Amino acid sequence: MVAIVGEFVRIEVVTIGINLFGMTSMKTAIALLTCASMLLMTTTIRAYHGHKHAGVYLVYVGTYTGGDSEGIYAFTFDSNTGELKPHGEVTKTVNPSFVDVHPNGKYLYAVNETVEYKGEKAGYITSFSIDQQSGALTELNQQSTKGGAPCHLCIDYTGRTVMVANYVGGSVAAYRVQSDGSLSAPSSFVQHTGKSVHPRQEAPHGHSIDVGPWNRFVAVSDLGLDKVLVYRLNPRKGTLTPGKYPFAKSEAGSGPRHFSFHRSGRFAYGINELNMTANAYKYNGRLGKLEPFQVVSTLPPNESQQDGHSTAEMYCHPSGKFVYGSNRGHDTIVVYSVDQRTGKLTYVENQDIGGETPRSFRIDPTGKYLLALGQSSSSISVFEIDQDTGALEPTGATVKCPTPVSAVFMPWR
Repeated sequence: MVAIVGEFVRIEVVTIGINLFGMTSMKTAIALLTCASMLLMTTTIRAYHGHKHAGVYLVYVGTYTGGDSEGIYAFTFDSNTGELKPHGEVTKTVNPSFVDVHPNGKYLYAVNETVEYKGEKAGYITSFSIDQQSGALTELNQQSTKGGAPCHLCIDYTGRTVMVANYVGGSVAAYRVQSDGSLSAPSSFVQHTGKSVHPRQEAPHGHSIDVGPWNRFVAVSDLGLDKVLVYRLNPRKGTLTPGKYPFAKSEAGSGPRHFSFHRSGRFAYGINELNMTANAYKYNGRLGKLEPFQVVSTLPPNESQQDGHSTAEMYCHPSGKFVYGSNRGHDTIVVYSVDQRTGKLTYVENQDIGGETPRSFRIDPTGKYLLALGQSSSSISVFEIDQDTGALEPTGATVKCPTPVSAVFMPWR
């Protein structure tokens, strides 16, 4: 049975009174079970990635503190009009560089990107409860991430496990979500090993962690290893173990950074920070197997990478028709169209964000708008998405926010 919980999906197994062994052959029984399994998988994907209803959302924005920022800020966003309005600072916390909201909408989790926590060479993660009337955040607890500079997190579809990627030292950790929304001590920890060819690849550098379709596996982009590692997820126990196909290799010196699964469950896309490219992968969700099959530039045709420029974020459009990535220094969002049969990417355009250093961006749940976060310009700009081509059109709306580096939408009123 598939149950929709807020914006997420919970998968439950029920017993069906069918005597499979009374059928004509075991092959028939296995075939029917396989078909049922694939139907469940397809239903899950469609439920999770389908367009959401237009309305007003609260947008939580994570920042780097130490300058003008003191923590996490909120904005209201009307997906009917594209209007973005400041809602104010909702909590003070150190370097909340990536934020995400629990499936039930009651809790928010933020990585605190530091390299020391209570005498340990590590960063930490903070859990918050969300005031349903004001949107304000109240801290529940903190836990060490067991590695330095945690820079990304994800929550499994059932809301039982939160996972983080640590940049310094290159590792991942998982936590069980308690009944009050707080986090347990780490229930799983995996240390990466190795290096690659670029001067910045002297050690592992975990840069993102993303849950795959059907909640079975997670993909971890490690910039230092030129690999996207695959771990089997047990959301009930909060554990991560290496998959049967433990990684997909990218080009030497490319530096995998962020990753996004396609709504079909058959493809995935990753962006490479160091050489400003993007990879397309075939994905087998039953085996947790990633196979790269295409590499494309994130720059306009015939344009070369300049010193100091790099990529950052990547997301698939909710429709599955487009993929977007961000270029820092070049200060653009690259747009690709997706061949729905093969998963192949075709270049559409590079759109200037009207700000500086787009470390992140986010597509609104309806798929109509994209918010581009300018880290160096302390700005958030709104773009309308052409539903036929994926091209971005500036709406002219820009709001100020100190050093914004991540954002997440939550349904609001």
